[in-house]
Amino acid sequence: MMNSIKRQLVVVFLGLIVILLSVVFIINSSFLGQYYILHKKSDMMEMYQMLDRAITTGNLGEEQQQEEIQRQSDRTNIFLMVVDQEAELILCTERKKEVMFSQLFGYITRQKMGEVLDEEENYVVCRARDILNNGTMYLEMFGTLSNDDWFLLRSPLESIRDSAALANKFLAYVGTVTLVFGALFVWFFSKKITDPILELAVLSKRMANLDFDAKYTGGGKDEIGILGESFNTMSQKLERTVSELKSANHQLQKDIEQKEKIELMRTEFLGNVSHELKTPIALIQGYAEGLKEGIDEDPESREFYCDVIIDESNKMNQMVKNLLTLNQLEFGSEELEVTRFDVIRLIRGVIASCEILIQQAEASVDFIADESLFVWADEFKTEQVFRNYLTNAIHHVDYEKRIEIRVIPNGDIVRITVFNSGTPIPEEDIDKLWDKFYKVDKAHTREYGGNGIGLSIVKAIMESFHQQYGVCNYDNGVEFWFELDAKVR
Repeated sequence: MMNSIKRQLVVVFLGLIVILLSVVFIINSSFLGQYYILHKKSDMMEMYQMLDRAITTGNLGEEQQQEEIQRQSDRTNIFLMVVDQEAELILCTERKKEVMFSQLFGYITRQKMGEVLDEEENYVVCRARDILNNGTMYLEMFGTLSNDDWFLLRSPLESIRDSAALANKFLAYVGTVTLVFGALFVWFFSKKITDPILELAVLSKRMANLDFDAKYTGGGKDEIGILGESFNTMSQKLERTVSELKSANHQLQKDIEQKEKIELMRTEFLGNVSHELKTPIALIQGYAEGLKEGIDEDPESREFYCDVIIDESNKMNQMVKNLLTLNQLEFGSEELEVTRFDVIRLIRGVIASCEILIQQAEASVDFIADESLFVWADEFKTEQVFRNYLTNAIHHVDYEKRIEIRVIPNGDIVRITVFNSGTPIPEEDIDKLWDKFYKVDKAHTREYGGNGIGLSIVKAIMESFHQQYGVCNYDNGVEFWFELDAKVR
């Protein structure tokens, strides 16, 4: 990454080091000499005051005073010479006394004069080249003491140039090493900063893709650590929010589907009901008008007309009851009352109540089961399911007119089957049997008063039980079945 923070930090820190080293190099080369001269002028003034005090107190000739002056001369690298007005030597710390004397005499007689740096009443400070001593540059101070004795102080300047050159060379070596170690340090330091930032960048990308398992694990109590904790908190809150949104969206989708389903059911219901009621209403209206107009005064005919009206009214009433029952089942407004009961006893009771219908159909019923068998379910709704199966079998029994009922235990499940001999159901109609108002043989269904709702009620009840149900075709007939729990769950 050309614009990475790591690269920028390295460049900035190394640039800062180079600038600092360059500034030090320039200052050292340009201003060290001037600073050295100022420092030496201060040392010479201190030496001048020491000599003047010694002259004033008369201690200059004492050995102890001269040793102290010698130490000061060695420490400051300043050579000195003091002569009286008669040019007699009083004190000299330089071994080459003739050179010092010649230089002092040249200043006294004004035969020699270097570059004057400072001039006062009793002394002059100048920078001069000693021709007799290989042309070495010196900082020199000469003048008179309080008793009018002459003095000369001098210090070589070549050493400062050598020192500056040596310092610059040393600075170059130190700077190179500093740059190398500085680069390594800055690289390591920047890595400690940028790695957590890169981790947070990766986390933000994963969070953008709704991957909320991404967590910052770098830790730390610094600003990046606090930012990482904020990322984790944000991730958790986003996960909860997205989950809530998905739940709300799912619920909204279910509500929309439910609304569409209700609207479709309402449309189908109105169409089917209007169709189913059209015929009985027309019959009732026709026979009622016939009675009113006195088409036939025969008492038997009037009784026949009344029987038709009553029969069609009963069929309409039964259909309305079935529709209300189915509506309650489909919308879950009826609560289940699960109890333990003997399903064999229940089946025998339904068979007995349908005995007249069985006789009218000239059918025989074979019930194959044990003496008793207990199941867990809603007893009333279980009776509705079996009664629908049995009446459906009675109305469609054919050929040898045989109805066979079986109760088959299978572990924790009991299967009840109702078989009737007759014509099998066409394969294309099997999946539609459970739809409201669907009739395989409309003419035959109309004959016995069916309205295509019975099997829809069976479907709704069995789905509320969360149990299996179905139909099987055989060569000689049809078998409907459903299952119940033999043990409580």
